[in-house]
Amino acid sequence: MFRKGHDNPMAGPERDHGGGVDGAAAQYGGPREAWIDLSTGINPVPYPLPDIPRSAWADLPDREAHQRLVHAARKFWNVPEAAAVLPVPGASASIAHIPRLTPAAKVRICEPTYNEHAAAFVDGGWHVTQSDAAAASVVVHPNNPDGRLWHPDDLCGDLRIIDESFCDVMPDASLMAQSSQPGSLILKSFGKFWGLAGLRLGFVIGDRNLTARIAAMLGPWPVAGPALHIGAVALADKAWADETRTRLFADAARLDALLTTQGATIVGGTSLFRLYEVSQATDMQEQLAQHRIWSRVFPYNPRWLRLGLPPASGWERLEAALR
Repeated sequence: MFRKGHDNPMAGPERDHGGGVDGAAAQYGGPREAWIDLSTGINPVPYPLPDIPRSAWADLPDREAHQRLVHAARKFWNVPEAAAVLPVPGASASIAHIPRLTPAAKVRICEPTYNEHAAAFVDGGWHVTQSDAAAASVVVHPNNPDGRLWHPDDLCGDLRIIDESFCDVMPDASLMAQSSQPGSLILKSFGKFWGLAGLRLGFVIGDRNLTARIAAMLGPWPVAGPALHIGAVALADKAWADETRTRLFADAARLDALLTTQGATIVGGTSLFRLYEVSQATDMQEQLAQHRIWSRVFPYNPRWLRLGLPPASGWERLEAALR
C-alpha cells in the first residue's frame, strides 16, 4: 500500500496488478491450466525458444554473453552511442532501485498509470505529485492502461524516467533519442512483446553514470545465462518482430470489434492490451471468470475493463463468454 507522500487519489491504496490466475482459479474453480489469462499485456504467442547451450545453465554468466546481448539491444532499439545499455532482471528490478539515485524530493508521475513507479518512489521517501515543479518525472510510454503517448516536453526535473515496456509494438513512437540526455533513463521490458515474462529480462538505457549506479546496486551476474542467450537471439530476429507487430495489430482490431458489439466503448490501449468502458467492470470480470477467463479491473474506475489478447485457441471461448 502507499504509505505516505501521495497526493493523487486516482492511484488508489492498493498496488494491484494483472495476473494472479491461481487466485482466480481458487475462487471460481477449475485447474490453473484451464484458464486463459487476459489480465496482462503479454504476447500470447511467445518467441520460440532457441537451443540454449549447456554453458548458459552451468556456468556463471560471462562478459562475452553480456556484450552479445548489449550489442543486439543497441542495434534493435537504435540506441545512441552516448547512452549506456544495462540488462537487468526484469524492468521491475530497476524501478525499485531508481528512486535511490538522487535525494528524495518531489516526483511527477502522470496518472493513472502502472502503479509500481509511484510505490517505489513513495517507499524511497519521495512525494508524488502531478505538478511539473518536481525534481524527477516518470511517464509510461505508451501508458498502461490507456495507451496514451507522451512527448519529451512532458518530462521535468533532473531525473527523467521513460518506461517503454509496451513500446515495441510501435517502434516509431519510441523516445529513444532522449536516452542520450543527462539524467534520462528509458526502461524496456523483454517479457511483454516477446511473450517471455518468466525470463525476467529488462533493460535500462540512458545516462551512463546512472546506469552504472543501478548496476552496482544489482550486484554481479544480475541476468541469468539463459536469459542473456535467449535475449540476444530474439533481439536479432527482426523478421519475427515485424510479423508479430502485424499479427498483434490485427488481433487487437478483432478484440475491439468483439467488445464493441457487446456494448463496450474503446478507451484506448496498445496492440498488446485494450481498455474498455463498460457498465460495471467487476460484473463483466465475473462473467468472464465463469468461463475460466481472467481479466483486469481497476480500483480507481469501476467502469474500466482491460483485456489482453487471447491465444488462437481462446477466441471461441471468449466469444461464447461475452454472449
